[in-house]
Amino acid sequence: MAETATLSKLLHIRENEKKEAKQAYHQSMDFFEGIATRLYTLLKRKENAEDSYDDCLSATSSVEIIKEQVAFIELLNNQIMNLQQQVQIARADMESKQMKLSDAYVEVKKFEKIIDTRKKSEEEMEIKREKASMDEVSIQQYLRYKNR
Repeated sequence: MAETATLSKLLHIRENEKKEAKQAYHQSMDFFEGIATRLYTLLKRKENAEDSYDDCLSATSSVEIIKEQVAFIELLNNQIMNLQQQVQIARADMESKQMKLSDAYVEVKKFEKIIDTRKKSEEEMEIKREKASMDEVSIQQYLRYKNR
């Protein structure tokens, strides 16, 4: 019984670690989603800018407007490249925290399984002791009855 109490304490510690890993994973996921959303917004703006640039090329527009369009698209490209790097870093961080969370789940399951196995073993030992005790009582009653 003392062994399962110790294991229960360890299980409690592992559950706290799992809870912390889960919280860290959700924070990294939220951070990733925020950066990915910003990247999506920039890509959408670039797409609109390129459409506007194509419209300028097909219509009669001044060279200054076309230069401004090209400069704006170039600026968006630089921002997109920076954000893509940040998205990759955020994704890697999120994936590593997901691995830690999976490991924490496995550790908790291990301790739960060990505790269950030990409890079943203790119950089986108790049943064996009760049966041995009942056999002893039956033998004693039989011997008393036979000696009369």
